[in-house]
Amino acid sequence: MDNETIAILIPCYNEALTIKKVINDFQRELPEADIYVYDNNSTDNTYEIALKEGAIVRKEPRQGKGNVIRQMFFDIDADYYLMVDGDDTYPAEHAHEMIASLREGKADMVIGDRLSNGTYFDENKRAFHDFGNNLVKNSINHLYKASIKDVMTGYRGFNRIFVKSFPVMSSGFQIETEFTIHSLDKRFKLIEIPIDYRDRPEGSESKLDTFSDGTKVLLTIMKMCKDYKPMLFFTSLSIIFFLLGLISGVPVINEFFHTGFITKVPSSILASGLMVFGLLLLVTGFILDTVVTNAKKDYELNLHRLYEENNQRKKL
Repeated sequence: MDNETIAILIPCYNEALTIKKVINDFQRELPEADIYVYDNNSTDNTYEIALKEGAIVRKEPRQGKGNVIRQMFFDIDADYYLMVDGDDTYPAEHAHEMIASLREGKADMVIGDRLSNGTYFDENKRAFHDFGNNLVKNSINHLYKASIKDVMTGYRGFNRIFVKSFPVMSSGFQIETEFTIHSLDKRFKLIEIPIDYRDRPEGSESKLDTFSDGTKVLLTIMKMCKDYKPMLFFTSLSIIFFLLGLISGVPVINEFFHTGFITKVPSSILASGLMVFGLLLLVTGFILDTVVTNAKKDYELNLHRLYEENNQRKKL
C-alpha cells in the first residue's frame, strides 16, 4: 500500500466558484493522492485557482468532457483513479470507500450512486432530468440484463486495468454512459456505492442541456448497441422491415390468390423491396456478430497481457 498511487481526475470548464473547495476537500481526505485538473477552455480563472491550490493543472483545447477524460487516461499513470466533477456536487468523504473497493479487488469500476438515497431528487430541480436518467438507465439494464441504479453519475473510481484498456469514443457528456455500457459488455466487476449529492451552489451554472445532451446520450446508446450487440440491433430492424413488407404485400398476395393476376404493381414492388432490405439487414447482423465476437476474443487476449504487465509492475 505504501507504493500505491492514487490519481484524482477533475475535468473542468468554468468552475472558478467551486474548484478551490473540491481540491481542498480531496487534499484533506486523500493527502497521498495526486490531484489533476484539466481545464477545458475555461473563460474564467479556473486554471489559476487550481494551480494556486497545488493541483497538477493542464489545459485540454478539444472541447468536451469525453475529450478531457481521453487525454487524462493517456497522460496519467496510477494504480487507482477517482473521477469527479469540479462543481462540488460530489462529497470527497466517499473517496475512502470507493478506493477500498478497488484496492480489495471487489470492483474494476466503482459507481458513485446518487439516486439510491434520494438526495439527488431533493437537490436537483431541473426539469426532465429524472425522466431522462430513468430512460437511459432502463434502456441499458434491459439491454444487458443488469440492475445498475445510476448510469450517468460523474463520480467514479477505476483501477489501472480498466483505464488502460478503455477506448474513449465519445467527445462529450456521453462518456458516463459509455463507461457503463463498456464495463457491462466487457464483464468488468462493478460496484455501486450510495453517495450524498448536493446541487451546485448559487451562481454556478450547469453545462448540461437536458434535451440536446439527452438526445446525444440516447444516440450513443443506439450506436453502442449497434457496435456491441449487432445481432440484436440489425435483427430488430430486420423484423420491422419484414412486418412493413408483410403489411404492404398481403393485399397483393390476396389479390393473386383470388384472381390469378396482380394489378397492385407499386405495392408488390414496395413489398419486395422491404422484404429484400429486411433480409440484407439480417445477413448484416450475422456478419457483424461474428466480427464483434472475434474482436471480443482479441480484447480478452490483450486484457490478459495487460493484467500480466500490471502484476509485474506491482512487483517492482
